[in-house]
Amino acid sequence: MDQAAVFGRPAGTTGAFAPTDVRLQPGPAARPEPHPGQQAAFGRPQEVTGSFSGDRPVPAPRPLPPPPPEAVLRAFAPRDGASGLGEPLGGRPQRRRTAAAPFWKPDATADPWRDPYAPAGLGAPAEYPREELQPGPVVVDAQGRRKVRLRDLSLRLTTLALLCLLLVGVVGGTTAWFLGRTADEEPLLSPGTQLSEVSPGTSREPGSVADIAGRITPAVVSIEVRLANAGATGSGVVVDADEGYIVTNNHVVSGAADAEDAEIRAVFDDGSGSPARIVGRDPASDLAVLKVEKPGLVAASLGDPAGLVVGDPVVAIGSPLGLAGTVTSGIVSALDRPVRLSGEGSDTNAVISAVQTDAPINPGNSGGALVDGTGAVIGINTAIASVGGNGTTGGSIGLGFAIPIDTVRDIAEQLISTGSAVHATLGVNARSVTDGTRDGALVVNVEPGSGAAEAGVQEQDVVIAVDGEAVGSSEELVVAVDAREPGDTVTLELVRNGGSREVQVTLGAA
Repeated sequence: MDQAAVFGRPAGTTGAFAPTDVRLQPGPAARPEPHPGQQAAFGRPQEVTGSFSGDRPVPAPRPLPPPPPEAVLRAFAPRDGASGLGEPLGGRPQRRRTAAAPFWKPDATADPWRDPYAPAGLGAPAEYPREELQPGPVVVDAQGRRKVRLRDLSLRLTTLALLCLLLVGVVGGTTAWFLGRTADEEPLLSPGTQLSEVSPGTSREPGSVADIAGRITPAVVSIEVRLANAGATGSGVVVDADEGYIVTNNHVVSGAADAEDAEIRAVFDDGSGSPARIVGRDPASDLAVLKVEKPGLVAASLGDPAGLVVGDPVVAIGSPLGLAGTVTSGIVSALDRPVRLSGEGSDTNAVISAVQTDAPINPGNSGGALVDGTGAVIGINTAIASVGGNGTTGGSIGLGFAIPIDTVRDIAEQLISTGSAVHATLGVNARSVTDGTRDGALVVNVEPGSGAAEAGVQEQDVVIAVDGEAVGSSEELVVAVDAREPGDTVTLELVRNGGSREVQVTLGAA
């Protein structure tokens, strides 16, 4: 369709536009009268003229700011007709900026760094040229770190560095070779050499093992028994220095008791020796007393085992394996341990209430001293426990047994006085038994005329207590009776035919 026909001016018309529709013509100058309802709702009252009612409240005028304080006016009031704030009184006038000043160069207005009204904005991060584009050996990587690029080092510089290293190596090697060729070899021997000495720093306090050994060793002797075709060694303890009495074990000297050609010799701490004679023996306690004729002996101090407890330190001194003056140490590992002694090759058949110790004791320690922390003898070493069950040839496994010194004192006094010792006896032979719930001593036989026979003790009775103290084995029964004196009356608790009963037994002497 032809646009001129649609949008063009009609023929014969002038002006900007052709006559338009009546709706687009300007309206009449006078507005139509409002509707009476609108007039009543929104019209001005008849008695009111003007835009608003005259009684409309007038807003209060805004308060003027207070004048500045007089001190501020005096300090900053302009002077000499100048405008703005003046210089403070007494202050140093500032230099006025001029157009020639560095800050006010002609391009100052275009410089955003100098325009106080320039907006802030973030620029692009710093950019570094790539390493391959940077000349020289020192380059900057993408993180801004400097590093040396070896491939850009000059050939001359590299060659010079290698030559310097080669020169240093040649000079060092040549110097070492020359010094090694010309240096004199040190002599192998150095006559008159003296090694340095230091003063001893060991402190041996009273009660130490060294202190105890120094005081007790002179009172411990070695016992040598010589027979025609055999011999034995053991130890002994001097208990009376004036009379020369020495206590030892019966199984050490029993082989020489009845032999005419036997010889017993005591060897002392200083190496001297003296013949010894048997004063008395007691196979029931495995104790014996010897006598020597030697002046200047040192007697051991006999202690009291009543205050001894498990864990107390002890020292064993004797001649184990023939090594005289040997000292070992340990602790008391048990007290009142019933131990049966049956010395091989001797007539010893005893049961003792032993002091058990873990101090190393070996064959040859028999008859030696077991000493407490005060240096007093609290037992005579007698036996050891051995894995093979042979306490004579076996070695120490940490279980040694000593006769308590109160028993030693009692038996030694009897042997020195009469040559024999007396023990309380019940008059029965027994063996250890148990029914799975309770242990005791089974009576195997009863000696006729003994205290047990008179009290009505029968074979197959099981003794389970003596004076209210439990008995769990035949060894405990022997120890309980041996702790009494001959003539004492004890109460035995027996089990017979499944029933329990008590009997009074008067102990005999043996």
